[in-house]
Amino acid sequence: MPAETGRIPAGQPASTAMHGAFTPEAILERPELQGARECGTLPVLPVLRELLPRGGLARGSVVAVAEFGLLCLALAAGASAAGAWCGMAGLPEAGVLAAVGLGLNAERTLLVPDPGPAWPQVVASLLDGCEIVLLRPPEKATAQIRRRLEAMLRRGRGVLLVTGDWPGAQVRLRVVARRWTGLGDGHGRLRACCAEVAADGRGEAALARTRWLSLPAEDGTVTVADPVDIPADLPVDFRAARQASARAEPVLRAVSGG
Repeated sequence: MPAETGRIPAGQPASTAMHGAFTPEAILERPELQGARECGTLPVLPVLRELLPRGGLARGSVVAVAEFGLLCLALAAGASAAGAWCGMAGLPEAGVLAAVGLGLNAERTLLVPDPGPAWPQVVASLLDGCEIVLLRPPEKATAQIRRRLEAMLRRGRGVLLVTGDWPGAQVRLRVVARRWTGLGDGHGRLRACCAEVAADGRGEAALARTRWLSLPAEDGTVTVADPVDIPADLPVDFRAARQASARAEPVLRAVSGG
């Protein structure tokens, strides 16, 4: 099934989205997910394991990523490649083709570009049938909404991957620094982005972790990066770095399929 056929119109229950026969029960009865549901974590790409306290996404948890980008898609790609169903809500610019290149299974991905004012109900429907749900809330989630969705997570053993702030998230990730390759003094061609990713959170995730990653590398993948390898003639002052990032951002969106 092409990725586009996984789109759910705003307000339409997820249970009727796929060929008129998609139900949470039908997904959860799939034999390939039975063993995975007994495991305490969802797998992630090997390059991301050191950023997470259990080397994967803890089931029943909320993971918050400061901004949407390739890091969010990469976090979901490992579980999707292992057979998990994935839902995306409130992310119309999601680069599905870029995520497919990382391992995301488009045939097991449901897209709700604009969930509308009933977004908590849409997310709840996705959590009923998907093991990982990417969400950018259209508005700040109230404490009541957070408690209800978190209770669903604990019962269903899924993972909610939120773009932006989510008070009480077990793990938080953010890009704290970026270095671009291919951009000179006002000219050049973007080839890759070297990013320092920091992770912290609550409980077992309280110990801060950082890692340099290529987001993306020159071939569009996510790999370990060494900032020492970045040419020394890149902008070093903050103003020049911001200007370089602004010039690169449209190209990065194109690379990510957004």
